[in-house]
Amino acid sequence: MLWLLLFGEVMDHFHGQYGESLSYLDFLAPGILAQSVLFVSIFYGLSAIWERDLGVLNRYLVSPAPRSVLVLGKATSAVARGLAQAIIIYLLSVFIGVQIVFSPVHILGVIVVVALGSALFSTLSLIIACIVKNREHFMGVGQLITMPIFFASNAIYPLSAMPQWLRAISTINPLTYQVDALRALMVTGGQSEYGLTTDLSILVFIVVVLIPVATRMYPRMACGCIPGWRIEPLRNAARGRGRPQCSALKLSSLSILS
Repeated sequence: MLWLLLFGEVMDHFHGQYGESLSYLDFLAPGILAQSVLFVSIFYGLSAIWERDLGVLNRYLVSPAPRSVLVLGKATSAVARGLAQAIIIYLLSVFIGVQIVFSPVHILGVIVVVALGSALFSTLSLIIACIVKNREHFMGVGQLITMPIFFASNAIYPLSAMPQWLRAISTINPLTYQVDALRALMVTGGQSEYGLTTDLSILVFIVVVLIPVATRMYPRMACGCIPGWRIEPLRNAARGRGRPQCSALKLSSLSILS
């Protein structure tokens, strides 16, 4: 909200390469929506660490639900929060005079893009949480990557205004494609630099890649939660499929038995 009300209002008095019919506020609004989705989703893994510390994660893992369903549930929750952010940004944009497109097709497209962005960054956040495994390290890593992702995108300035090295980095930044798609769908006169098909294809591809990675790593977060305990892969014969479980054998006990 502060970006739109303060930064957007000030920069709106300067004319740049924003398109033939776009003011800077029109240009900025889709980027702020994408920023809101990023900031909400990228710290979503923190809840998984809290669940592990409270013992809730172990209950999830002993349930018959597939691990992929647990990861998709996290992503769906992030999507719901992302859509709530979208409603707020839409209302604020109308209030300050942004030329919003209210076509049902365009709104549906915005919902799809917001959902993909929320799922992408929340799943990435879950993977980071599985790697760092504690709140302090997670917050540090989250802060470390959030600002570079935001500023190395086209959220607050056009690609044409970037130096070549920054533009090269922006091409591998998923936020760039989310903003690009939102700009074409959300505001009157907005255009996509890469094309909506390319934007959506890249976002879908990244989500499809990240979900299996998160599914693979998610159980390991619980297995490493108790210091001094060893992780052993056990097979659940009753269910007929193998899943990694945390064994109740301390290293000290193993040393005595040996």
